[in-house]
Amino acid sequence: MDTDPLRLIFMGSPDFAVPALKALIDSRHEVVCVYSQPPRPAGRGQKETLCPIHSFADRNRIPVRSPLSLRDDEVQRNFARLKLDAVVVVAYGLMLPQAILNAPKLGCFNIHASLLPRWRGAAPIQRAIEAGDEKTGVSIMAMDEGLDTGGIYLVRETLITSKTTTSDLHDILAVEGAEMIVEALERTSKKELKAVPQSVNGVTYAEKLTRDEGRVNWQRSSVKLNLQIRALNPRPGVWCELNGMRLKILAATPEWGVKGEPGTVVGLPLVVACGEGALRVQKAQRSGKGSMDIADLVRGIPIAIGTKLG
Repeated sequence: MDTDPLRLIFMGSPDFAVPALKALIDSRHEVVCVYSQPPRPAGRGQKETLCPIHSFADRNRIPVRSPLSLRDDEVQRNFARLKLDAVVVVAYGLMLPQAILNAPKLGCFNIHASLLPRWRGAAPIQRAIEAGDEKTGVSIMAMDEGLDTGGIYLVRETLITSKTTTSDLHDILAVEGAEMIVEALERTSKKELKAVPQSVNGVTYAEKLTRDEGRVNWQRSSVKLNLQIRALNPRPGVWCELNGMRLKILAATPEWGVKGEPGTVVGLPLVVACGEGALRVQKAQRSGKGSMDIADLVRGIPIAIGTKLG
């Protein structure tokens, strides 16, 4: 059954949302407007910078709106005047009040980077890796006023390997979500797909990341520290102190059968004792420098056995 092209609004802000917006632009549907977070100071010069979605929409000549809140009556009236069929939301950054949720005929569709109801909330990719999950994925969800509590249209699983980082998963899930949202819109418009309520079992919440989470606690096990390093790669990153200098750890592997006081270098080029086992650092980054293999880094800054890392 053929249906008319849908009139869509896209609401998103970061890089993760760009593949979905591109897929919708390339589809038969019409993206009439984009909502994103307003420009904010960034970089050393603190110059006002557009978020990735705003920049992408500008390049594709799509109007952009950046309200500070969606609870303003005039903002809601302007939203409703667009006569929408559906809204697609991907990491937008604002909660949608009921007036916004009610505006489109087919409702608001959200691309969420987890297997809901596991990891509702702000940092689902990072929390899945940090917890040692063996799989995650993408859920296309019907939005309501709750925090990622709406019914599910589509789900696709992705395995998490022993080397998967947040950077890896970010790129994989962004592309999968883009493919899935086009399918969900098509099938819903043809009345072939309905949202199924989420399970009441297995609910977990992915708390927002904080910068302080990146500081290494060498009392933790090497396994837990390795999960933390992969989860916080690339941001905010996991770091320790070496002779008063910040050293960001980008990749490492746990080792067993190695003992020593936690935080002490017990092997070369850089093996550090932990609360349980040890961590063999493979890639690291000094302040103001790029990523380096650890063998190259220690050639410039020798690190002797017995060195204590902060």
